[in-house]
Parts: sequence; structure tokens; C-alpha cells
Amino acid sequence: MKVAVVQEPPVYLNKTKSIARAVELIASAAKQNCELVVFPEVWLPGYPTFVWRLPPGAGMVKTDELFALSQKNSMDMGKDDLAPVRSAAKEHGIVVVMGHQEVDGKVSGSTLYNSVAIIDADGRLLNNHRKLMPTNPERMVWGFGDGSTLNVVETAVGRIGALICWENYMPLARYALYAQNIDIYVAPTWDSGDTWMATMQHIAREGGCWVIGCATSIEASDIPEGVPYREELFPQDDEYINPGDAVVYKPFGGVHAGPMRKEKGLLVTDIEVPLATASRRKFDVTGHYSRPDVFTLKVNRSKQSSISFG
Repeated sequence: MKVAVVQEPPVYLNKTKSIARAVELIASAAKQNCELVVFPEVWLPGYPTFVWRLPPGAGMVKTDELFALSQKNSMDMGKDDLAPVRSAAKEHGIVVVMGHQEVDGKVSGSTLYNSVAIIDADGRLLNNHRKLMPTNPERMVWGFGDGSTLNVVETAVGRIGALICWENYMPLARYALYAQNIDIYVAPTWDSGDTWMATMQHIAREGGCWVIGCATSIEASDIPEGVPYREELFPQDDEYINPGDAVVYKPFGGVHAGPMRKEKGLLVTDIEVPLATASRRKFDVTGHYSRPDVFTLKVNRSKQSSISFG
């Protein structure tokens, strides 16, 4: 089965143009006979890297302005903003894992979430996971997800689950996915480098599953001229804001493809999905290698809400 990992930037903070680019990339992956395409963390409409680059307090007004633009260009699942992506998945018969920034239009209409959608080859939305715990200054822009979306889902290419960026460092969250007979573990991120690669390899060995890691490969020159405070945030056009580092690790083994660093395009590779289940003969962390008499995990899958209307 052929997999494509996206190493192209979106049109930063522009929902309409970024969705159009996503549809083109899905078509490109399909032309290469890929059956699964994976996009990085909040690829739609772009990771809010400004929270790491503007100083706290002094940069608050600027952060507010950039947040408002980011919010305006976020995905509202209640309005089916991912419909063009779902249609592209159906048209090309390809499974899509899409990192996106979500605005909750049903409850507050304001709070944003770092989310990842798993869309089957028939265009159905199978799961939309919200990041459980935003990291450090990310908490200035994102709310918290809950356990209702800690799901591994059956797709046309196998059982897929996803955790986002540093929630992959949460061992209990990983365990919750391992316990659901996972084949392909997707880790969309903004992280990169040797430490992140080591984490991806560890998960492949610990979970006995295929692991796909990817961040957005983007340069300062990719940021549109109209983005507020562009010159202050990205003063050097030749800076690689994020090198990407798309990578695929094989179950209980080493690197299978990549990392693709400081390059644009698609990382395309063949994987043999059934190797995941077979690899767990030696070590099945939630099966024969578990000790339920000593350790147990309880996952609260109730959807959390601040209000209930009778």
C-alpha cells in the first residue's frame, strides 16, 4: 500500500486557498497510486508559530490580531468546512489524515482547537481528534480536547489512530491507541530533528505499528505578504521556519522512509500494513506483555461540554 506524506506549506492563514491546495495535493498523491495521504499538524490554515515568536505581554496586542485572523480562517465542523477535502478523498478513493485548526461554532463560536481528522476513502469523516493538552504558549490560542476522540478507526487501508505533536509524549494516551489494534499510528506535529525522530522510532517499537510523523515544511518566503507583522516575525526570507522531517518507521523496527528535511513535495513510500499485527508476537504492550493484575488504565470517553440544554 502506497502512502504519501505532505511536505508542502499551506497558504498561510488563508482557509480558502489552503483548502484548494490540499485538494490539489490529494489529487497528486492519487496520481502516484497512493491510498493514504497524511497532512501535518494544523496544516489548515497553518500553525500559529507567532505564539513562540512574540514576547509575552509586550506582544499581546499583536497576538490578539493574529489570533483573530487565524480564528477567521479555522475549520468549523458544524458547517462541514472540510467538505472539499472529503469530496477529494471520495473522488480519488484515498484515505486522508488532515491536521487542522478547528473553531467550535456550536458552543462558544470562539474557542479554537488543534484537531486531526481521519477521512475514509469514501469521504466519510471517521474521527476528529482534538489535542488533549496544548504545549506552553499554545494554550494562548487553543482549548483542551477530551477522551471522546481517542479512537483508532477502521479505514480502507487499515486501522488508523492519531495523536498530535507533544501529546505523543503522553504514555497513557499512546497506550489508549495501542489497545485498539492499531496498524498505522499518525503523529502530525510542529516538532522536528533527532529527538523527535527518536520518539517516532520508540513509538514504532513500543506499539508494534507503522508510525508516520510529519511537520509542515515551510520557509519564511512562503508566508504571504499580507500577514500582519510578517517582517517582524520572519525577517529573513531564506529562513526555514520548519524543516518538515516527514518520516515513516516500520513496526518494531527502524526508519522505513525519510526523514525528508528542508525539501518540498510528497514523501511517497510503500508499506505492508499486516506487518504491524505480526510484529507484536515479540512484544504486545496491551496484550501478552501487559500485567492487568498490576497496571490498569481507565479512559473517560465522555464528551465534555460547558453546557447542556434540556
